[in-house]
Amino acid sequence: MELVVLTPEKQYFSGNIKSITVPGVSGEFEVLENHAPLVSAIGEGRVKIIKSDGESVNFEVNRGFLEVINNDLALLVNQIKSVE
Repeated sequence: MELVVLTPEKQYFSGNIKSITVPGVSGEFEVLENHAPLVSAIGEGRVKIIKSDGESVNFEVNRGFLEVINNDLALLVNQIKSVE
């Protein structure tokens, strides 16, 4: 899956991933390869990305949207609050 993470200021991440876990407004959920098309509002909380090489990328966000179409993902967030 290809993921791009954007804030109004810059592109934060772009690359091939195995999975992403995001804080949906109704609760946390994970997207894996071949997920059904989806557009979801994102709430405040932790995003966890597992890259194709197995490395984990974690950061905190406050509000945004996730779009999933044919293994192409776009995470659009207002702000990345902290990076671990």
